[in-house]
Amino acid sequence: MSTEQLSAEERELVKVVRDFVDRQVKPDVQELEHANTYPEAFIETMKEIGIYGLAIDEPWGPGRVSTECYVLVTEELARGWMSLAGAMGGHTVVAKLLQDFGTPEQQERYLPRMATGEVRATMALTEPGGGSDLQAMRTVARRDGEELVISGGKTWISNARRSSLIALLCKTDPQAQPAHRGISIVLVDKEQVGAGLTVSRDLPKLGYKGVESCELVFEDLRVPVAQVLGGDEGAGFAQMMRGLEVGRLQVAARALGVGRAALEDALRYAQERESFGQPIWKHQSIGNYLANMATKLSAARQLTLHAARTYDRGERSDMEAGMAKLFASEAGMEIALDAVRIHGGYGYSTEFDVERYFRDAPLMIVGEGTNEIQRNVIAAQLVKRGSVAP
Repeated sequence: MSTEQLSAEERELVKVVRDFVDRQVKPDVQELEHANTYPEAFIETMKEIGIYGLAIDEPWGPGRVSTECYVLVTEELARGWMSLAGAMGGHTVVAKLLQDFGTPEQQERYLPRMATGEVRATMALTEPGGGSDLQAMRTVARRDGEELVISGGKTWISNARRSSLIALLCKTDPQAQPAHRGISIVLVDKEQVGAGLTVSRDLPKLGYKGVESCELVFEDLRVPVAQVLGGDEGAGFAQMMRGLEVGRLQVAARALGVGRAALEDALRYAQERESFGQPIWKHQSIGNYLANMATKLSAARQLTLHAARTYDRGERSDMEAGMAKLFASEAGMEIALDAVRIHGGYGYSTEFDVERYFRDAPLMIVGEGTNEIQRNVIAAQLVKRGSVAP
């Protein structure tokens, strides 16, 4: 993994995270994952390293790192356990939203505590009947004097129990046409609100264990109008689409981490395991798997880093982030499956980590906008831009 374009401080940060994963995460992850146990000790170490402040600039935090560095840190975390990357992904998007669009009061209230991890944040977009069609959401925040009264429901909300701040995408003007003009982001602060918000249940999952994914129910929840992000009702859809560019890069980086872990385990196993009197990597079929896995991983990483650099230049990068998320997630799934093939029967055993990689990998295909949605975004931007030149 190349870190040549990072600053010296960023390279050191990536190394610190890599060492944390190798020394603390990998020895204990299997037991925690199989027990579906929240990784409290790991999260505390992530706070100490500064991972929750990666996207938060001065004066509120230590200074944001480049998106390229953020991608590589996320890859390292996911290499150890994809759930650790999930524990900070939505938090980073909310931090970006607050810095880019928040009022000075909102920034001052939340960003310093978010930088240390004292306040953890998540975003609530998906609804039980809506899926990828965000503009069809039914969660509504109706104005009542200086308050908004929120009713509706969200699902698949990561870190919902342990996050004290929720960036809620909802309709403040259900009659607006087109629909996106009536959508706002409301900052639901659990420390402020009373009755009306219920974290109803943790959803059972194939993978992505340890970190909770929940259903949220809003029943006439009252929040101050001042909690609308940026104080600007109707701007939420555009704000969130910009935030999701980072979110999709984060998901792409998670796929890189899972794919890299699967390749590393497969490569090691192929050198140790022998059949017909030689290490199995020398058999052409196994060697071809390894070569293809490494090529896919390298291509996915370069595509993701290209999108990260595009974002850092301040350019529109929804197509680039969509391409990275699409390609990296599909590659991660294929690499995880090939790792199972190389391990043979042991790849199906819960005593080996490759079965976990195979369970975790599908999340990146459907999360943060399904890959079918990514293809739609890419096609629309190809037509709009009128060129495929870099």
